[in-house]
Amino acid sequence: MASVEKITIALTPEMARTVREAVESGEFASTSEAIRDAVRQWKERRDLVGYTVNELRELAQEGIESGPSRHASMDDIKAEARRRFAASADENR
Repeated sequence: MASVEKITIALTPEMARTVREAVESGEFASTSEAIRDAVRQWKERRDLVGYTVNELRELAQEGIESGPSRHASMDDIKAEARRRFAASADENR
């Protein structure tokens, strides 16, 4: 196993109970394994998004500064997305 660093974490009673139950049910061999799996999944989800918190804040600010949408409703947005998808599919045929 690669080198490991021990850290101390604080969990709510509910979170700690969930971890203990996962170990007791045999889903994980130890609490450390359960926490490592949770951190791995968190990292994968974070990497999948591909943006840092600051980048997301900047993107949100750009959206705010761009003003109101030209679409009146979510239905309008979906219709535009369908139109673009259909046009793209036609181009790729």
